[in-house]
Amino acid sequence: MKRMILIVFLLTLMLSAAAVAASERQKQADRHTALPARAQRIVSLGPLNTENLYLLGAGDRLVGDTSYCVRPEAAKHKPKIGSVMQVSIEKIISLHPDLVLATALTRPEQINQLEKMGVRIVRFRQPASFAEICGQFIELGKLLGLEERARQIVSQAREEVAALQRRLVPLPKKKVFLQVGSRPLFASVPGSFTHDFIALAGGVNIAGDQRTGTMQVEKVIAENPEVIIIAIMGSETGIAAEEKKNWRQMYVLKAAQTGRIHTIDPDLVCSPSPATFTQTLRIIATLIHPELDGQKDE
Repeated sequence: MKRMILIVFLLTLMLSAAAVAASERQKQADRHTALPARAQRIVSLGPLNTENLYLLGAGDRLVGDTSYCVRPEAAKHKPKIGSVMQVSIEKIISLHPDLVLATALTRPEQINQLEKMGVRIVRFRQPASFAEICGQFIELGKLLGLEERARQIVSQAREEVAALQRRLVPLPKKKVFLQVGSRPLFASVPGSFTHDFIALAGGVNIAGDQRTGTMQVEKVIAENPEVIIIAIMGSETGIAAEEKKNWRQMYVLKAAQTGRIHTIDPDLVCSPSPATFTQTLRIIATLIHPELDGQKDE
């Protein structure tokens, strides 16, 4: 239940990321330039930061992370400093980090406390688009003296997205509902990287005219999506399975009539690195356009 609440909160925060003030971004930039180029003892306070470290080949520099850092497998075995929203200051200090990577969920008072104790901190906000995912990854590469590797990984991710776009050109766009929360019903909306999943995968977001993610069942029915994708906890059992069953019983929906109602791992959807973004995008594109399955990339 705690993990489900965290993911719902992450998604809610993600959908409002575009509203972060420019002054905060400048403050982050100032901190970045003040940091040493090659931090050797790093503590990560969030799964995305942890995954990006390993993707850069810097997993050996990670001396601690959170209980939610489960990708890749090696991250599970690092010393744990708490959860994403509640960390142990004492545990962090005991690890003698020269860099702590905070997230938008890290409590400001804990950041202030660590800074007063002389701990260097960089806080990455939840990215609002694929472009921001790539931009933050390059920023991390610069911090670690691995900018060239970061740019190579981003270049490859962008090439994979572009190749998928070429394959989608002749295919008709499908109306899609990407559900990222329930009770209340919550949708992916513009200004979030989950919206990019729909747009870049050849879909039309039925919540594309909304500024917030709260959704009414009546609106879903009125928009009549051809594909429903559920990205919440419990794909085989639990809430996601229950939501899938409920949608399948609404025979007025095209998605129910054709059996185009799917669940997807919310961990992939809610905190992608450049690599997992492209992986998830391919999955979603195939759910929207099954005819892609088996085709060769250009």
